[in-house]
Amino acid sequence: MRRKGLLAAGIALALVTSGCGAVDPADGTDSVANGGVGKVHNPSDTKGGTLRMANSGDWYSLDPGDTYYGYSWDFVRFYGRALVMFDTQPGEAGTKLVPDLAETLGVPSDGAKTWTYKLKAGVKFEDGTPVTSKDVKYAVERSLDKKTFPSGPTYFGDVLDTQGYTSPYQDSDPEKLGLKAIETPDERTVVFKLKVPFSAFDYLAMQPATIPVPRAKDTGTKYKEHPVSTGPYKFETNELGKRFTLVRNDNWSAANDPHRKALPDRIEVSLNVSADDIDARLLSGDLDIDVANTGVQAATQGKVLADPAQKKYTDSAALPRLWYTHLSTSVAPFDNIHCRKAVLLAADHDSYLRAYGGDAGGEIATSIMPPQVPGAPKNDPYSFKAKKNGDVEAAKKELAECGKPGGFETNMSYRTERPKEKALAEAMQQSLGKVGIKLTLKGYPQGDYFKLYAGKPDFVKQEGLGLLAGGWQADWVDGFGFLQQIVDSRVIRATGGNNNLGVALPKVDALLDQALLETDTAKRNDLWGQIDRTVMDEALILPGVWAKVLLYRPAHLKNIYVNEGLGGYYDFVQIGVK
Repeated sequence: MRRKGLLAAGIALALVTSGCGAVDPADGTDSVANGGVGKVHNPSDTKGGTLRMANSGDWYSLDPGDTYYGYSWDFVRFYGRALVMFDTQPGEAGTKLVPDLAETLGVPSDGAKTWTYKLKAGVKFEDGTPVTSKDVKYAVERSLDKKTFPSGPTYFGDVLDTQGYTSPYQDSDPEKLGLKAIETPDERTVVFKLKVPFSAFDYLAMQPATIPVPRAKDTGTKYKEHPVSTGPYKFETNELGKRFTLVRNDNWSAANDPHRKALPDRIEVSLNVSADDIDARLLSGDLDIDVANTGVQAATQGKVLADPAQKKYTDSAALPRLWYTHLSTSVAPFDNIHCRKAVLLAADHDSYLRAYGGDAGGEIATSIMPPQVPGAPKNDPYSFKAKKNGDVEAAKKELAECGKPGGFETNMSYRTERPKEKALAEAMQQSLGKVGIKLTLKGYPQGDYFKLYAGKPDFVKQEGLGLLAGGWQADWVDGFGFLQQIVDSRVIRATGGNNNLGVALPKVDALLDQALLETDTAKRNDLWGQIDRTVMDEALILPGVWAKVLLYRPAHLKNIYVNEGLGGYYDFVQIGVK
C-alpha cells in the first residue's frame, strides 16, 4: 500500500521497533513551512464547521474489507474502528500502535501463533446496536473473499490457519460458525490462530479489515454504498463516483475513543475533480484537503515554493514510497530478461524524477525499497544516478542480446487522473524511443486500476501492457511491510485486485518464508536486501523515484499535522476548521 514512519517492525518471534514560526498578521495563524511536520499546526479543540475534501479520481472503495489506498486507510477511521490504530500524534509518536476498538494491543501466546484481543465496552454501531466479537470475526471472514472483494490486502489469508476457508458467503455450516482460525469465546473476546509465528500481528489488526461489520447489514459488493459506522461520523449521502457526505454519529462515544477529536460537524468529499482544480481550490481556500495526499502538481510546486507567502502553508516529508514501472513477463518480449534490462538502462531517470516534481518530489531510486526501510540496498546496480539520462549504448547491447536490435513496440498503462503519472509515461515514451522501443500509452481510471486493469493478469496480457506505471508505500515500515504484497507470487490472484503485478520468482518466495522465521534483526534485514537485489537482477521492476511529498494546508485549517505512521498523510481525523 502506501505509508510512512520511522518504525521497523520485526517478523517472526521478535518485534523490533525501531518549529513553530511567528504569527502571520495576514491570517492570524502560526504559519511556517513544515509547520505540520513533527508538530501540530494551529492546535484547536473547537468543534463545528464543514471539512471539505476532494479526490482527483473515484474512491478506491469505502468498504473496509476491500480498500488498499493509503488515503482510504486514513479516511476510514472517520467511520470505522479497527482493533488497533497508529497513534494520532505528530512525529515519531505517530508510528506507535495503540489500541482502538480493543482495550489493549494483542496478547500473544503459543509462541506468537495465537493472538487475543478484548473489545472495549460500550462501542456501538450507528443504529445503537452493541459491537461484539462476532462482528469483528465476520468482518475478517468476508475480507478473505477475494472474488467479492478483490482489492484489499491478503495478509489475513496468508497468515491465518484458514484450512481452506475462503468466504462467509459460501459457508455451508448451518450454524454459521465460520472460520475456525478466529474464535469468539465471549461477546468481547477475539482470538486469532495463525499458521506460523508472526509477532507483527498488531500491524494486521490495525488494518481496516478488522473494522466490525454486522452480518445482518452486509450487502456484499453494495456494502461500500453505506458501511455501518462505529466511528464518530456516519454516511448521510453517497452518490457513487460524484460525492459523499458524513455527519456526526450520535452513537459514537468519545469516552471510549481517546484518539479522534472529531472536530468538524460535517465532512463533504467531492470525487473525480481534476488535480489542477484541486490545487487551485486549495490555494484559494475554497477546499481544505486533497484526499490523495500525493502532493500538489509540478506547476503548483514551482509556484508555491517560489512565493514565501504561499510556501509557509506547505509541508514536505520524505516517504517510504516508491514510484515505479513494472515490466510484465506475460507480454512479449518482456519474457526475455535482456529486453527488460534494455528498458531499465534506456530510461531517463532525471525525467522520471521531474515528472514527480524534481527534487521537491523525491530522488532517483536505485532499489525497490526506499532508504528508510531496513535492509534497503545501498548500491546502484544499473548506475541510475551516474547515468541519470539513460545509458543508450548499454541498452542497445541488451536489445541485441534479446534479438531485438532495432527495438520493439509495446504498451504502457498509467492512471488517467494522475498528471504526474501521465507525465512519467510520456517521459518513458520519449526516452525509450531513443533506442527504438516504441511505447503506446494507455490510461485507465485509478479507482479500478489495480482491480480491473494493471492488477488483473488476463487484462494485462490481452491488452499487451508490457509496462505498468504504479507506486507503492509500506503498510508498515520494515521489509515485510514493504515487499510482501508486491513481490510474493502467492498473493497474485487471477480475479484481479493485485498489487504484485507479476513478480513470480521461487527464490523470492523462499527468501520471504525464511525472513518470516528469522529472529535475528540484522539477518532478517539482510534477507530483505537479498529479495530486493533478486528482483532488480531479474529486471522486473524499474524503480523510479523515492518519494517526497509537498502538501498544502490552507491557512484556516486547525489541528493539522503529518502522521508518520499513516505514511506521511495529514491525520484526517484530527483536523478542525474552527
